Amino acid sequence: MKRKEDTPARQRRRVYENNHKEERKENYKVWGTSVSRQYADEIDLFLAKHGFSKVELIAAGYEALKNLINTAK
Repeated sequence: MKRKEDTPARQRRRVYENNHKEERKENYKVWGTSVSRQYADEIDLFLAKHGFSKVELIAAGYEALKNLINTAK
């Protein structure tokens, strides 16, 4: 695969990304997970219909599970 031509903007972006890589790793976590396409599409439609983000879904699910565990004790 042929690499695109280096432009000044691409070079600046590369330098910026290299300089801030560790900062991003400290501040953010990416989970490499997968679900079936059909289930993911269903979730995406639900979120779009109700105006929620995937981050809000994760946070709400986490809080719901914590509450479930606390009420079971």
